[in-house]
Amino acid sequence: MAGLKAGAPTPTAITVHGQSRVLEVGFSDGANFRIPFELMRIYSPSAEVQGHGAGQEILQTGMRDVTLAGLEPVGNYAVQPAFSDGHNSGIFTWDYLYFLGSQQAQLWADYAKRLEAAGVDRDAPMPAKGGHGCASH
Repeated sequence: MAGLKAGAPTPTAITVHGQSRVLEVGFSDGANFRIPFELMRIYSPSAEVQGHGAGQEILQTGMRDVTLAGLEPVGNYAVQPAFSDGHNSGIFTWDYLYFLGSQQAQLWADYAKRLEAAGVDRDAPMPAKGGHGCASH
């Protein structure tokens, strides 16, 4: 995991809004994003969600009501959220949080296309976890 890019914006404030289910992040360049927990969970950078290479992503559904059970700092470059569904292996770097915040509209559109292509509903429960040959879980 690479550290911060030189001159990259860093968070000046991170606020968890439990009721509205958003993570508010203010950055050093003046940007301020309200990132829904659902979006963070869908696009978690963990192997459990991203798979182990292009095309291996696992479509996440049923996450509309997911909440944050915790948020731990990782060094001075990232946070690791614990989601209410038990998922806690994603490490969100400042760059990645900035990407999620600044690209929300496109990410939601991409998610809608992926749901449509898979023929599943956003609120469909995730299939039970089976063995998928990944030793890291």
